[in-house]
Amino acid sequence: AGISIGMVSEGERYVLLTDIIGEEDFHGDMDFKVAGTTNGITGIQLDMKARGIVQSRVVESLEQARKARGVILDAMTAVIDTPREELSEFAPRMLTIKIDPDKIGKVIGPGGKMIKKIQEETEATIDIEDDGTIFIACKGPGGQAALEKIKGITEDAEIGKTYAGKIVSIRDFGAFVEILPGTEGLCHVSELSMDYVENVDDVCKVGDEMEVKVIGIDDQGKVKVSRKAVLDPNWNPPPPRARSGGRPRGGGGRGR
Repeated sequence: AGISIGMVSEGERYVLLTDIIGEEDFHGDMDFKVAGTTNGITGIQLDMKARGIVQSRVVESLEQARKARGVILDAMTAVIDTPREELSEFAPRMLTIKIDPDKIGKVIGPGGKMIKKIQEETEATIDIEDDGTIFIACKGPGGQAALEKIKGITEDAEIGKTYAGKIVSIRDFGAFVEILPGTEGLCHVSELSMDYVENVDDVCKVGDEMEVKVIGIDDQGKVKVSRKAVLDPNWNPPPPRARSGGRPRGGGGRGR
């Protein structure tokens, strides 16, 4: 709680005022704001119009502020004696996240499309600094939802991690699964099932949700995923076969 102590003085005569109003502040010589708890002071601000103030008046002001603060705290305790375990759903919140500055463009999107979409869906206000610091202001759960969306957009795929993805396209050699916003991984037809798969359409369709594990990321950032690795935790991807001349096979085996 906080209280403002004012002072009106003339020569050696003075009076200290508790909880001053605008007129007293305008005509007075001091505005001494003191905030704190029952245990002590947490912050002060002193505005003076007089040329100075003697120590005894500072001590007297602090004591007067302590007594007034106690009255306010007692009134507050009578209404609620312990802090709420959770913030009210109507309380404003400010969340912060730091991302790689090189990924700011992914969060903003072409013409601001992505950031506008996040703000519309979560009713949060998002501000991005050049150093990658993102401030999310909101009321209610929308801020956390916006934070999770930004994490998803800027997250990098990790080898060995399982993702709940969605099939976004199908080819004769496998299915492309969106494991993170804007990040797709190829699940080769040989990685779709523990059984032989002749047609990818027999296992999945566009729009289907599928759990997959990342089993490889090449130098160009292309991601390889496997459904087999999810179906059988003990399964391990086979080592790459060598081309003629002893060079390893690359490209994730997209051809059949």
